[in-house]
This record gives sequence, C-alpha cells and structure tokens, in this order.
Amino acid sequence: MAARARSDYDYLIKLLLIGDSGVGKSCLLLRFSDGSFTTSFITTIGIDFKIRTIELDGKRIKLQIWDTAGQERVRTITTAYYRGAMGILLVYDVTDESSFNNIKNWIRNIEQHASDNVNKILVGNKADMDESKRAVPTSKGQALADEYGIKFFETSAKTNMNVDEVFFSIARDIKQRLAESDSKAEPQSLKINQSDQGAGSAQAGQTSACCGS
Repeated sequence: MAARARSDYDYLIKLLLIGDSGVGKSCLLLRFSDGSFTTSFITTIGIDFKIRTIELDGKRIKLQIWDTAGQERVRTITTAYYRGAMGILLVYDVTDESSFNNIKNWIRNIEQHASDNVNKILVGNKADMDESKRAVPTSKGQALADEYGIKFFETSAKTNMNVDEVFFSIARDIKQRLAESDSKAEPQSLKINQSDQGAGSAQAGQTSACCGS
C-alpha cells in the first residue's frame, strides 16, 4: 500500500470506457469529470483521458479514465490500451439494439487483452429517452450482467442519472480488491512474496509512466 500512496492520493485507478461508436462514452466521461454535458457529437481522435479525484471510505482515489471513441469502428483497440486497466465500463445505448448485442464482442476483446482480474460494469446509457424509442429493456441489460456476474446500471449523461453512481461503484470494488491483495501479500511465503514484489515493481513502473503523461 505504502508504495502506491502519493501525497495527493491513496490509490490510482485506471478505468476504460468501451463500447460502440455513438453510445455516449465521451458524454458520460465529460459529465463525470467536468459535471458538464455536451450534445454535439465529437469523435475523439485516438485516445482521450480525464482525471478526477474522489473520496471513498476516507481514502483519496485518483481516477484516470480513458475514452476509446474513434477507434471502436475498426475494432482494433490495441492491447496496450487494455494493459494496466483496473476497471472497464462496457457502455451500450438503450435505444440501439446492435450496440447492446455487440457487448459480447467487447467482453471477448477484454478477455483476450485485459488482465484476468479486471473489474467490469455494464452501462445502458441514454435511459432518459422516451420509452417508445427504447430498444433494450432494463431486464435484458440486467440478464446480460447476471450472465457475466457483473454489476449493471442504466445512466443518462444528459440528465446526470446514475453517472456518479457508476464510477463510484466500480472504483469502490477496485479499491476493495487492491486493499485485499495488499493485506494478502503480507503473510505469504517468501517465494510467493518475491514474485509478488516483481509484479508490483513492474506495475509501479507502468503507473509512473502513466502519471508522467
């Protein structure tokens, strides 16, 4: 834990936003990071990230949130992008069934490229839309989340519904996982400890590289 602590935060958590183009990933990120909402569709070029520091259970958590908009059309988000991700928000648009059906493809990508213990959360965005425009019922989103054993939220970047809740929920689960792995590392045998330290220092190297940017 001490190795991860910095003067301005206790934990640094890297999150990714994944999902089809146009589902509102950039809008969710803007709403959460700046408290603002933009209706104009700006296709992010390359990769964009924002930082917001939150407080959870008395700990300061620095969230580094990466947005993939622009790359998803070619379905070649690089392995490097997934590397080091601690949590992934899988976003679909409740008015667009194909974006929901594609979530399974995104999960397959995550299984191929991200670390095994990465936390995932399913997000059905644009839930403020008129029910007549809704293509994916809430129950269907919940059923998919249950199938993968992950949490599920419906959000609206426009009305700010559940936006903070989604980010806080996944951050809390990751913090818990990090805290548990910290406490588990102590009593283990020396051999395991050494390999843990090796992994830890590699991780620390990646983290500082990220922080430098």
